[in-house]
Amino acid sequence: MRRTDIQRDSKPASHQLFTDADHKAALEARNGLIQFDEVIRLVEQAKQGFALRPSIIQRLQRLAIKDIYTCAGNFRTGPVYIKGTTHQPPDPETVSEHVEEMCDYVNTKWAESSAIHLAAFLMWKLNWIHPFSGGNGRTSRAASYLVLCAKLGYSLPGTLTIPDQIVSNRQPYYQALDAADAAWVSGTLDVSAMEQLLAEMLANQLSSVIDAAMG
Repeated sequence: MRRTDIQRDSKPASHQLFTDADHKAALEARNGLIQFDEVIRLVEQAKQGFALRPSIIQRLQRLAIKDIYTCAGNFRTGPVYIKGTTHQPPDPETVSEHVEEMCDYVNTKWAESSAIHLAAFLMWKLNWIHPFSGGNGRTSRAASYLVLCAKLGYSLPGTLTIPDQIVSNRQPYYQALDAADAAWVSGTLDVSAMEQLLAEMLANQLSSVIDAAMG
């Protein structure tokens, strides 16, 4: 049975670099800002052309857990277990192949698919692969937001951003991941629940611009 009432989490197998919980929280806050700055830089760069590459995924993960775990920037070399779901990510020796296929899907569907679909697919698929020992959720949210903005052609205004909204209320996000997982088990690619969630969150983010303009 799938659990969306508890936080999905996978404990990194690599050595931790932080000294205590407060130190870890401070590093996570710092890294979140650095990672977001990198997303914005990549969105600007994407105006000259964009292709999703495994190196981009690895860089976003490295920034997310820099100075927190030693596995920063490296694909996992062992199994990983996710608390809160029955999904078992693929074997470590297939991770690189799965990441390549994920990137190929985004790149080949770039012209014909909507920004919401590509962002939703990436959000789910990266979580499904769970290619890292730690920082998978933060990386999937950053990569998804990058693809959404790059496809639209600009950095999105407004607050809270979609990644921030997910962190503030994770349950709909978990439910959308579970829905896509269940569809995949039955042989179908269906990220419609994630598409709907991202569309609603995008509307919330953009509505803050209207509120500011009218205030």
